Amino acid sequence: MGAWSHEPFGNDDAGDWVSELSNSNDFSKIESALNSVTDEAADYLEAPECSAALAAAEVVAALLGKPTKSLDEDAAAWVANKPRPTPELVSKATRAVSSVLESSELQELWAESEDYAQWQFVTNDLLARLS
Repeated sequence: MGAWSHEPFGNDDAGDWVSELSNSNDFSKIESALNSVTDEAADYLEAPECSAALAAAEVVAALLGKPTKSLDEDAAAWVANKPRPTPELVSKATRAVSSVLESSELQELWAESEDYAQWQFVTNDLLARLS
């Protein structure tokens, strides 16, 4: 896992996803990232998709006016002047974060780390900001 932080944007996969988001004008990249761990998910949720989904959920939280203090600056720029997300998108983001927390490769990788409690705290905080 190319991670340097337990924060949602502290890994290569989230950074790559934000680059893709920056080149879009609608919510399709967000929906696609969330779908990869919810509606269209395989049986096993792999770490790269989970990292992108958490970053997407953070963007949804920012669109709700509840950004993380560590919001990526490119993501923050993308959020500016965008409309609020639909209740359906917020619900999908909530389901995605819950899925990653409950059973995923990303959760397993963090469980093997000394920073697991911090990762859980940050991810649970995201869930709270989505509600």
